[in-house]
Amino acid sequence: MEQLPESWQPILADEVTKPYFQQLSAFVDEERSKYAVFPPEGSVFNALRYTPYSNVRVLLLGQDPYHDEGQAHGLAFSVLPGVKPPPSLRNMFGELKSDLGLPFPNNGYLVPWAEQGILLLNAVLTVRAHQPNSHKDHGWETFTDAIIRKVNEKSDPVVFVLWGGYARKKVPLIDASRHTIIQSAHPSPLSANNGFFGSKPFSKINAALVAHGTPPINWQIPTI
Repeated sequence: MEQLPESWQPILADEVTKPYFQQLSAFVDEERSKYAVFPPEGSVFNALRYTPYSNVRVLLLGQDPYHDEGQAHGLAFSVLPGVKPPPSLRNMFGELKSDLGLPFPNNGYLVPWAEQGILLLNAVLTVRAHQPNSHKDHGWETFTDAIIRKVNEKSDPVVFVLWGGYARKKVPLIDASRHTIIQSAHPSPLSANNGFFGSKPFSKINAALVAHGTPPINWQIPTI
């Protein structure tokens, strides 16, 4: 499996030497030898690549990478330019319009968010093509929990955004006396009408950042 991005190597040095991570790495390599696996090699750690540890101001947790051709590129909820935004991302853009009045972008490429300090982290970082959750329970969750713990250890306050029951299970990893936790239903079509729409997460994140003494996020995704 590929190496961690440089800025995260000292942060996660202990983690990648543990037996579970070695087993996980071997599992992913074996899967790639037999099946199509997303995201492609070289993109698995893009969330860490685009948002160095020192830059993390917001952690937005996803669950599983997109599992169809050409969608996943290592950032939770994001797709590459030219790829139609999947339903959860379209619902996020709908809430963004309702919350902040921003027009729907013509793409689902969320790198501009990552570059402003939003760690777009999935709990599981790989998936077998067309088989959702096929790589869960092989060690990724242990690794990404370690990332959440490391972000929790930052001296500056961070905004943790937890959408849906799966993400909310991570609340015990976060010191809510120092950091801000924003929770709601997941933006997926199955649950968006049960508490995601109208939850105004984007304005809440910006309000928390300003309260922490840091600039708000510019949420508008540039036209490509």
